[in-house]
Amino acid sequence: MGYVIAPEHIIDRVKKVHDFLTVGAAAPLMEAATVGLCFPDIYYDELQAHYTHMKQFFCDGLHQFGLSFTDPQGAYYVLLDVSKYGVKDDMHFCEWLAEHIGVGAVPGSCFFREDVNHLIRFHFAKRDETLLAALDRLSELDAKALKCYC
Repeated sequence: MGYVIAPEHIIDRVKKVHDFLTVGAAAPLMEAATVGLCFPDIYYDELQAHYTHMKQFFCDGLHQFGLSFTDPQGAYYVLLDVSKYGVKDDMHFCEWLAEHIGVGAVPGSCFFREDVNHLIRFHFAKRDETLLAALDRLSELDAKALKCYC
């Protein structure tokens, strides 16, 4: 436990380091993962099918709305390009998105060393009902963002 008092540009870097240190797997969890190496192949086949379904379900919805996003190649999240809305601050856009659309996202800048502020991250490892509700709300993104955000 501790604290940091520093200029804003340093605090921004400290926040990123803190995020990556607190979401990493602890050593006991890594040891437990070795148990998973003994699971039968069918377990992993079913797991892959489940995650593939969630990815396809969510990405099909985003595609239907004409949104530009990354095609995940093994992750359970999508980076959505929000540059068409004139986004200069992805953190502010994520706050706006939660307030006006009702969907949470993570600023993409959290994952880049470079100054990347036009991407936001959606996590799609959710139940179909949750993804459907998110997609229903995101169907209003163009209308609201182009009118209210830009």
